[in-house]
Amino acid sequence: MPLIPEEPQIHESVPGPRATPAAGRTASTPRPVPGPGPRPAPPRGAPAAGVRPGKPGPTAPSRGPAGAPPAQRPGPKQSAGGTGAASGAQLQLIPAPQSGALDAAEEAVDLLLDSGRAPGDILVLTTGEMHPWAAHELSFGEASYWAQQDAADDVFYADAGAERATGRPVVVVAVNGGAEEIISRALPAAMARAGALLVVCGDPQRINALLGVNA
Repeated sequence: MPLIPEEPQIHESVPGPRATPAAGRTASTPRPVPGPGPRPAPPRGAPAAGVRPGKPGPTAPSRGPAGAPPAQRPGPKQSAGGTGAASGAQLQLIPAPQSGALDAAEEAVDLLLDSGRAPGDILVLTTGEMHPWAAHELSFGEASYWAQQDAADDVFYADAGAERATGRPVVVVAVNGGAEEIISRALPAAMARAGALLVVCGDPQRINALLGVNA
């Protein structure tokens, strides 16, 4: 059965715990883009491994009041065409060109956070160029980078082919490039990692073809 393209909205019936992040990432937080200089000091005395993927640079960005309401977004809806992955997770396809897949994935993350998902519930995978935050953090060494995955206190970004990337309740895949062989392996692997919801951002026709289903 082909995946049905949907607008970037998050399902209401997502199982699993929800939490409203008091001081973590929200939709108003700038997207993680690397900058020059050392990583900012860990917030509130947290260890370096727990630094969340905010904008790296000499100073940490201000987060604003903890109680500030998120930006108004369309209400979540239950998809009539969604399918279930083998793991039992819901599956949603968000149409996007290859060049815009990463932006679509970031918007999906913002919607998830607005809906009450804890940042540590979310894993973002890229099939092509690495996410800027992941590339920046890896420049400080793999040990520090993977320690942030293990801390599970914020959204984690990884390459779709990274075997060390562990499952989380929600997995978002940005099909932003890469050989078809890589993508065809990455999508089933992402399904296996997703505990409750898998969101795939990319060209629907290409993704369905790689999954071996008819559009």
